[in-house]
Amino acid sequence: MAGPFSRDRQGQGPVFIFKTGLLSGQHLKIKCVQCSSTDEFRILWYTGSHKVTGMPGSMYEQLHNNLSRIIRDRHLHLLSGSKIGLEKESLRVDRDGKISQQAHPHALGSALTNPYITTDYSEALLELITPPMQGIPSTLEFLKKIHQFVYPRLGNESLWGTSMPCAVVGDESIPIADYGESNLGMMKTVYRRGLGYRYGKMMQVIAGIHFNYSMQDGFWSYYHDVSGRALSLQDFVSDRYFALTRNLQRYGWLIYYLFGASPAVCKSFLSGQPGSLKQFDSITYYLPYATTLRMGDIGYNNKKESEIGIKACYDSVDSYIKCLARAIETPFPEYERLGVKVDGEYRQLNANILQIENEYYSTVRPKQPCAADEKPIHALGQRGVQYIELRSLDLDLFEPLGTSSTQLHFLEAFMVFCLLQHSPLINTEERQAIDNNEINTAHHGRDPALRLTRGRKKISLQAWGREILCEMQGICEALDELSHCDSYRDALRHQVELIEDPALTPSAKVLHEMRTHKEGFFEISSRYSEMHRNQLCKHPLGDQDTEHFNNVVLQSVEKQRKIEASDTVSFDEFLENYFRPSSPKKP
Repeated sequence: MAGPFSRDRQGQGPVFIFKTGLLSGQHLKIKCVQCSSTDEFRILWYTGSHKVTGMPGSMYEQLHNNLSRIIRDRHLHLLSGSKIGLEKESLRVDRDGKISQQAHPHALGSALTNPYITTDYSEALLELITPPMQGIPSTLEFLKKIHQFVYPRLGNESLWGTSMPCAVVGDESIPIADYGESNLGMMKTVYRRGLGYRYGKMMQVIAGIHFNYSMQDGFWSYYHDVSGRALSLQDFVSDRYFALTRNLQRYGWLIYYLFGASPAVCKSFLSGQPGSLKQFDSITYYLPYATTLRMGDIGYNNKKESEIGIKACYDSVDSYIKCLARAIETPFPEYERLGVKVDGEYRQLNANILQIENEYYSTVRPKQPCAADEKPIHALGQRGVQYIELRSLDLDLFEPLGTSSTQLHFLEAFMVFCLLQHSPLINTEERQAIDNNEINTAHHGRDPALRLTRGRKKISLQAWGREILCEMQGICEALDELSHCDSYRDALRHQVELIEDPALTPSAKVLHEMRTHKEGFFEISSRYSEMHRNQLCKHPLGDQDTEHFNNVVLQSVEKQRKIEASDTVSFDEFLENYFRPSSPKKP
């Protein structure tokens, strides 16, 4: 026996490496050389050397059984071939770090139809999108190429490197995105106008990265066959994606801790009203142990929806659709008082609790791409879940692309963990615990005294985090072997270091640099934004890639022109048809 891979300080979650011919699923009695106690462990994973982890009957037994079954059936290769896509939001800012007041650059094409370069809420909030791709290196390379294409076409502007905007001069300094004169484009603009009336514009210009993930079709065919469940393949896939979604919510606090990078905020964002935040300097508020204020109570959320009893249910695709359908069809008095069409101008699409499904904010969404003019809930009802969108990632200030290979390799392994791990339905008590764990980690995640709620007990963030990372070891071993690399284990080891030393987390590093350089949040954000621009502009995009993106730009402009020319009804009639009640039924 070569010794333990890791053991937490409470003596829990050991992983042992053996050089013997043991088989997955066997049990061993192991005597601890430190305390002489004897425990029984189960072999989870082996690749020549053998990892042993976890107690039989533990909360991770289903994870162990699923992974062991895949190994025994010689279908480990099905864990590879997943598709990953990224959506990165970044504010365009001028030389003074203020939100750009310029229109979306014509050289970037149509924000309505360019598949790679669009806008989010604001005309200044760029969204850079990679297609779903196999392999993290390919995904990152594509994201880099989009940046290399975009930067030279921004003039004197830069992309803001942090999630939280700075130098905001009230709502009037935030231009709403313009998508042209077509009914479809107008609908997108009016929806954003409604968000501004309902929540204020400030909340809508917080940026982040969305991590899109789907397992390969071959995995689902195999997993469906061995499940023994009397569900169609489509229903089974949706059921398992919803199980993954519930676990991403249960363990979502870990994403906040490991990758949160917004422990401070510019005073202008809060109009000088700090709330529970503390003063860092004359222009910055912060919390000493915060990880991601973006995901805290100053960020975008669904407080109104929660207050009036609208909470999405993640038991199944049908229950999820039912909840969202109710919200987009139920009028809300406060929004009725705002008015829908006032003096000939639409203020919002309707006066319902949600204008459309996307208004419901969540850290993770089950998704199915929509056809033209198709509602998201109808797409889910017709074709089930195609991929999962993780939405809780801050921009990493220290990375030119806002993310890194290490982060993405960990996230892929984390997705597999959440998919194979037991995922019971979430009751009211657990929902409250999930919400509390998230908000406490966002505000106080690096506080050594922080305790999270698991079941009816309290557990330290570090103890729970070590436990999860320990259980991910076998998955990372498998993904490395399939990819002929060490990237997944290296990513896991890095996260273990962050659990053991909170000073290594991105949020702690941001505050440390601010103190070291005697900078406020605005200054450090400006400095790194300029560094990233300079670094990416040093390596121009190749001629072939430049031609490709230029062609996409031209095609997007032509596509928008055709959409505008094809409209045959008024905007009023278009909205009436779109929101006409209909049931999102399966085929």
